[in-house]
Amino acid sequence: MEKIIGNFKFIETSIKDVYIIEPKKYGDNRGYFMETYKDKDFKEAGLDYDFVQDNQSKSKKGVLRGLHFQKNYPQAKLVRCIEGEVFDVCVDLRKDSPTYGKWEGVILSAEKGNQFMIPRGFAHGFVVLSETATFCYKCDELYHPEDEGGIMWNDPDIDITWPFDCSNVILSEKDKVHPLLKDNKIEF
Repeated sequence: MEKIIGNFKFIETSIKDVYIIEPKKYGDNRGYFMETYKDKDFKEAGLDYDFVQDNQSKSKKGVLRGLHFQKNYPQAKLVRCIEGEVFDVCVDLRKDSPTYGKWEGVILSAEKGNQFMIPRGFAHGFVVLSETATFCYKCDELYHPEDEGGIMWNDPDIDITWPFDCSNVILSEKDKVHPLLKDNKIEF
């Protein structure tokens, strides 16, 4: 189901509370303008978050960041790609959810300007599909480095369909050693 509120199209996904958001772009021969967030419109769509931190990263093609979460201070995230293209994924870790352990993914691109709204209780990750990508996200909880958790990006029980050659993935040292979901005791 889709809702158009203000300059945003809110698209429900197969997982409750996870949305793809498409802002309206106004363009002419000078370029374009778009709103990327408007508290009033998001709240009217049922997305009532108080964002407290903005983050940005730049990565090269094949870099996979994830699947990350915070254990005791979970974060809702509004994510977007402002340069290049990424495949963004979230995995439901809410213990009472009928979609526990299921994933949802979307290609986010600077050209399209689309966004992904991920509520608290999810692991999150993305892989860079373009030569480089700059990725931004708003969080409704501060980052706590001592509270990091993760799930292996290629967990066979989750079975994410990553749209790239997995033999060339570039991972951080910590992302190489995350446990599988079944070995992870996290449930929100």
